[in-house]
Amino acid sequence: MAFSDKILTCRECGTTFAFTAGEQEFFAQKGFTNEPSRCPPCRAARRAALAGGRGDTYGAFGDPLSEPRRAPREMHETVCAACGGIARVPFLPRGDRPVYCSSCFERERTYR
Repeated sequence: MAFSDKILTCRECGTTFAFTAGEQEFFAQKGFTNEPSRCPPCRAARRAALAGGRGDTYGAFGDPLSEPRRAPREMHETVCAACGGIARVPFLPRGDRPVYCSSCFERERTYR
């Protein structure tokens, strides 16, 4: 099917924008049946608003349209079961299994 550029009107701000043949082909490949009803700036603003309470709205490489970044992991300090040193781990140790510092963990891992 041959696609040609279409001029659409944004339902949010009322400006006209081009729905290019390439975009139409992409929509068809993804199985989307509806044309976009918002212009690219309004779509970006809507995505940012929907990302609202999830922290930073900028994802990989500073792209505001990609997935938001995660918050840093909470680390917990405990005693290493092998050497007795301090082990910093990203989970809360329960005490029913041994917890190792990073160097002892690597040593234990090579034995398996």
